[in-house]
Order: sequence, then C-alpha cells, then structure tokens
Amino acid sequence: MTDPTELATAPGVIPYVEHHEGPRRLLVLDLPCGASLASRAAPIASVDGRQYVVSWGAVSFEIPADRNVHVGVYLQGSGGGSHYVIATYFASAVLPPHPGPVRLLARMFAPGEGSLVPVAPPPV
Repeated sequence: MTDPTELATAPGVIPYVEHHEGPRRLLVLDLPCGASLASRAAPIASVDGRQYVVSWGAVSFEIPADRNVHVGVYLQGSGGGSHYVIATYFASAVLPPHPGPVRLLARMFAPGEGSLVPVAPPPV
C-alpha cells in the first residue's frame, strides 16, 4: 500500500480510494439546500462510481488530475412512507484532465433535473 497523498491527509478532504498513482487535484462540490429539501432528502455524491452520503454545503474530494473523472450528485429521500425510499439522480458531469482545483455548484431545477455548474476554483 502506498502512503496517502498530501491532499488526502488535509482536514475535511475525502481521499480518492480507487487505484491511481498519478497526480491528484481538489474537487469541491457546493450542495446548497432549501429548508424544505433538507427535511426530505440527503445528498449523495458519486466520484467514479463510488458513492458517499455527504452533508449539505461544501464537500471536498481528492480526484485524479491526469484522466477523466465522473462526478454525480443524487438525492435520497422518503417518497411518502417510512418503508418507501427513493434515490433521485439529478446532476452529473465528466471532468476532463486538468492540474488545477475545480469547484462545482449543484443546481436542482425540478425533481429529477439539475446540473453541476463550474464556479470560481477553491483556494489551494
């Protein structure tokens, strides 16, 4: 096993756990939440298919810098009863290789519809 990268050991950064020996960069997902949404759904972020239940607000990930990375954001919430749970996929993007950090804002337009929009990169 190799030692963790400097970025992976930074406080608050979720490390990239798939096999990858190349350079890494920082991804920050901004997951804003309206009051009604917070009580009904939990955000789930996906990086190259690995899912993470995360909190609303800014969430930081370490990702490869030298290849494409698939990022998705889903909402998991109750569909009306305690036994009925739905997962609604609402935003996805493929990030091309790049050495610098990236910041994406998750925007939800309607149930099942949304986008990941680039915003000013996070400070390094």
